[in-house]
Amino acid sequence: MPMAAGPRSGAATTRALTTQAPTARSAPVMVPHPPRATDPERLIGRDHDLERVSRFFSDRRSGGSLLLSGDPGIGKTMLLDSVARAAADSGARVLRVVGAQHEADVSYAALNQAFLPLRGTLDAVDGEHRDALRVALGFGGGRPPERLVVFNAALAVLQAAASERPVLLVVDDLPWVDRVSAAAFGFIARRISGTPVSFLAAMRPGSDSFFETSGLPTYQLLPLDAQSATSLVDSHSPGLRGQARQRVLETAQGNPLALLELADALQTDRNSASQALPAVLPLSGRLQSLFVSRVRALPRGTQAVLLLAALDGTGDLGVLQAAARAMGASSALKDLASAERERLVHVDRGTRRLVFRHPLIRSAVIHSSTSDERRTSHGVLAQVSVDRPESRAWHLGEATLEPDEDVATLLEDAARRILDRGDAEAAISTLARAADLSPLGADRGRRLAEAAYLGAEATGAFRSASQMLEVARQADPEGNSLHSTAASVLLLLNSGGDVITAHRVLADAIEEGTHGYDAGDSALIDALHLLSLLCISGGTPELWAPFDAALSRLRPEPPALLSVLGQLHADPAGAGPATLTQLDRILDDAALEGDPAQIVRMGTIAVASDRLAAVRAASWRVVRQGRTGGPLRRHLAALLHLALDAYHTGRWTEAEELSDEGLELCEESGYGFFSWYFHYCKGLVSASRGDADTAHACADRMLDQASPRGLQGVVQCAQRVRVLAHLASGEFEESVRHASAVSPAGKLANSQVACWLFFDFVESAVRTHRTAEAAAHVRAVRASSVEALSPRLALLAAGAAALTAEDDTEAVRLFEQALSLPSAAAWPFDQARVQLAMGERLRRSGATSRCEEPLQAALRTFRRLGSRAWARRAAKELRAATSPTPIAAEWGVHLTPREREIAELAASGMTNKQIAERLFLSHRTVGAHLYQIFPKLNIMSRGGLRDALSALDAYNEDKAS
Repeated sequence: MPMAAGPRSGAATTRALTTQAPTARSAPVMVPHPPRATDPERLIGRDHDLERVSRFFSDRRSGGSLLLSGDPGIGKTMLLDSVARAAADSGARVLRVVGAQHEADVSYAALNQAFLPLRGTLDAVDGEHRDALRVALGFGGGRPPERLVVFNAALAVLQAAASERPVLLVVDDLPWVDRVSAAAFGFIARRISGTPVSFLAAMRPGSDSFFETSGLPTYQLLPLDAQSATSLVDSHSPGLRGQARQRVLETAQGNPLALLELADALQTDRNSASQALPAVLPLSGRLQSLFVSRVRALPRGTQAVLLLAALDGTGDLGVLQAAARAMGASSALKDLASAERERLVHVDRGTRRLVFRHPLIRSAVIHSSTSDERRTSHGVLAQVSVDRPESRAWHLGEATLEPDEDVATLLEDAARRILDRGDAEAAISTLARAADLSPLGADRGRRLAEAAYLGAEATGAFRSASQMLEVARQADPEGNSLHSTAASVLLLLNSGGDVITAHRVLADAIEEGTHGYDAGDSALIDALHLLSLLCISGGTPELWAPFDAALSRLRPEPPALLSVLGQLHADPAGAGPATLTQLDRILDDAALEGDPAQIVRMGTIAVASDRLAAVRAASWRVVRQGRTGGPLRRHLAALLHLALDAYHTGRWTEAEELSDEGLELCEESGYGFFSWYFHYCKGLVSASRGDADTAHACADRMLDQASPRGLQGVVQCAQRVRVLAHLASGEFEESVRHASAVSPAGKLANSQVACWLFFDFVESAVRTHRTAEAAAHVRAVRASSVEALSPRLALLAAGAAALTAEDDTEAVRLFEQALSLPSAAAWPFDQARVQLAMGERLRRSGATSRCEEPLQAALRTFRRLGSRAWARRAAKELRAATSPTPIAAEWGVHLTPREREIAELAASGMTNKQIAERLFLSHRTVGAHLYQIFPKLNIMSRGGLRDALSALDAYNEDKAS
């Protein structure tokens, strides 16, 4: 387990320690290189500091002195321990001293710690110095010695000990060293240059000390960087996730002790159903010992003003001044002077706001106050926050003990504004507090139900959401709000329930609700968005009927985004120009949208229309927010949208990485329902690369989840993965079978997947000689609005029409029309597939000189994408388009390009029927070619093809060389 850089627990204890190597040996370099990164006891994030401190001593042929400075909990003691351990391992004698507050008034107490292990070396100095040192250290009796004599004696004993092997004197908590010992250490530190003695001590910046630091080099130990802080928390508390983890990182600000202690404090489950993260994180005993004592040492007036500042959180000096006056103080700024002198706070010159020097100081101020003092301060802050409604509501909520509907209403309004900014956790906490202060059970139940909905829908807090729902039902047994039903539906979905039941429950609740179909009712709009998710996942047209009915009854009119969503997902092929214009108008605002829920909803309508690029920047904002503790459900949805966008635009590695992140989040959070999204994206990438095994495994996982739960939309997505996998493998019969299961020939089903599959269906149908079915499907596509829906689909629609064109000239014209579309290059895989199909048609028509350009372009794209199966296919087409391949001269025969192609396919194990499907031939034609090939290669059966072709290639290579 890696060790964290942090101080010892509790008050420092008096101890002395000398560590010796197994055998004495001379060591010109006293402190070796620090532990390597693979050392199990290494300090996380301190490799650079260890290297710097170790090099300070290693660069000196003889002794030196260094002071290590850093804030409490920053890891000074752990760094001292590591350096001391390395020095001992190199053969040095290490003397340890720890300053102790209870010995700060005992003269020579710290010096006694240092020299206790050297008691047998005292005789190495002359009698006067030996006796003086013995008396000072308490080893003998006599008159009090002169300090200068004692200091010189101490230096002499250290030098005598160092004559055998180097000595390192390590002093921790230097400010607690008694006055005389501090002077002795200062005397020694300035006189060991040129000797085998080194001095290393740790202290806090700005702390009062008897030790004189002037003239001595100091190394400042800084907080851990963000990456190291995250690694420390993750290694120590791997179960800490989401917003709790982010709060720990933000509050600790790289302080190792705070990272560990705060993580431990939040590891335990929160008991109350409505209990979110506390406004101030709890301080452990170790943290209290570092910070609370400093606060309690301040004057009472200063503590009172600091409490106002800690609870206000803005640092606004005007607010503090007004609040202090309301409490009867004459001047808040004057009372802050003591805290500024103690380096607990400072006024930022740029913003002119009060800033706590560390968030833990703010926590310590609050922890050191009583509950009555906090309520009083909140009440005063509420009085002076009239122009800040959210702050006023929160302060009133904290200051109020009994139910108060006015305060509860203010809190509910504040929760709405907080949610608009995307902070679901804070909105849940605020709604829960509003429920606590609600006098009527109906209001309490309604507010708790909304908090439960947010917990289930946005943050993934399923257990607390379930508990809040139960409390809401107890508060209002007759109540049945839409938020309550929506929360129940989400809990049902994520616990393995079927989508049909969930859909029926939610649709009935919408139908029976008392909302009056008011388009401004947030609970109704949230419920309709959830209903649309169930319709999309359910994948059958009849599921959309309740959604359409509710949408038509919204007054004064339905929200534009909800209308577009229904049209695009219920019948994407029928989306008209008005819908697409409205769609573009909505997506134009994506870059400026700040609400993660709205960004995700924009992404949902962008999926069906291949406009995910419009929400790419906004989706990345949601993902970054999610990675630092933002709403989990939004994080997952944004990952899906980015992964699909990356797949369609040819960034397949990115798509896989985003999908892996989504799957990991689903597993960790309990959002298992949404895992199929990411299996789908991974399956598409694997199928397109030609990795059929992985693609089918992804499809199997999707079907395992979907089939028992009525998720026909997910089944269709799994079919799309299978279609692509079979196409890449040349298994066209299987491909057309799975494509027909989504949308039969000649009919474009009312589903998103049907619009994405039509080109695959047409290609598979043509290759299996189902030309009539392929043509019927193209007519259905052209009669729909698919081409207007998306530039990518327009490219594929023209390509599909070219595949079914009977006339070669017309086919080439349609291919050129498809590839000349302005945005064709934005969809590299689809563009390359159309280029490949064009090259194949040109070659079959005899235009071998014209086919090379599209085939070369397709091959380059497939290779760049890593699409091995499609690249092999393009390469074979190119090879077949070149000049005939000569056989050995003594055989006196040639293989034509077509014969060579058929021979290679037959050598790979393909049957005549499979070869015919691949090459658009009849199986009889394939057999006739093989009948001509066998005697040319002087073989009797298919079994000899592989060796004969290899021999032919070897002959040609030898001839060329």
